[in-house]
Amino acid sequence: MTLDQQSIDKAAMWAVRTAEPDFDDWSAFTDWLEASPGNAEAYDRAVSAAEAGAAVLGSIPANDEDRLDEEDGPSLRRWFAPAFAACLVAVAALWLWPGANADLTYDIAPGETRTIALGEGSTITLSGGTKLVVDGDDPRQARLEGGRALFDIRHDEADPFRLAVGDATLVDAGTVFDVNIRAASVDVGVAEGAVIYNPDGPAARIDPGQVLSFDRSAGTYRMKSVPIEQVGEWREGRLTFRDAPLADVAGDLSRATGIDYRVARTGGGDRSISGSVTTEPLRQDPGAIGPLLGIAVRRDGEIWILDGS
Repeated sequence: MTLDQQSIDKAAMWAVRTAEPDFDDWSAFTDWLEASPGNAEAYDRAVSAAEAGAAVLGSIPANDEDRLDEEDGPSLRRWFAPAFAACLVAVAALWLWPGANADLTYDIAPGETRTIALGEGSTITLSGGTKLVVDGDDPRQARLEGGRALFDIRHDEADPFRLAVGDATLVDAGTVFDVNIRAASVDVGVAEGAVIYNPDGPAARIDPGQVLSFDRSAGTYRMKSVPIEQVGEWREGRLTFRDAPLADVAGDLSRATGIDYRVARTGGGDRSISGSVTTEPLRQDPGAIGPLLGIAVRRDGEIWILDGS
């Protein structure tokens, strides 16, 4: 993703302002952070530069500071440190930013969600336990390395959005679609528009209300129908399972809640589970998932064991 000089300068400015003791413009700062996926990265680098600048300032000997007072008067010393720090932030931000357009990596902790803006009206909402890499040269290309994400993409016929998932490629056609990477398979559900699976190979078209599941190792796929409102419903705090292996249920629950759910070693990990649950109550009572899905649940330290046998 290209970052122009104005963006870098803005990040340096925010790094200086947010460090001020009386700073209170958090609303404007948050709006700026959310305006572009590159702003948070730029800000982090500027803050690192500021910390490096503080270390340099801290290394100035006392006699050098005193000499400033003697030669130039007290007024110079009063503005010297903050002015130097501000300049150092801007300069260091320039030098620390990689020359090439670096890929942007988003790594979301289990139990959290984050929405990023790709610009021009496109957004991606990331579930917990998700890792997404957006191409530094072209934000219309990304790679989902794990987890789950809901893509709301502004379609451009001349420049379609392309998502890599392992060896597979997904291409949008005016689309809201959900991608869920599991241990052995990947589910791609469409709520609006369409997604083309592997357009350069044995392609398949996924339309609204359809979920394509492809095997991560064999490359085979199958199609099923679901209610459109269930596509991406996890963003609203709900998970629906339809004949899902218990192992997949445990993985989805763990990512959504941040609670460590696992399947008992002899507890029917392949057992098919159907049901719909809201995730927020589970944060308070992780064991409540048992009666909701008709399975046994027990606690082992910080781990919750699901037993479907």
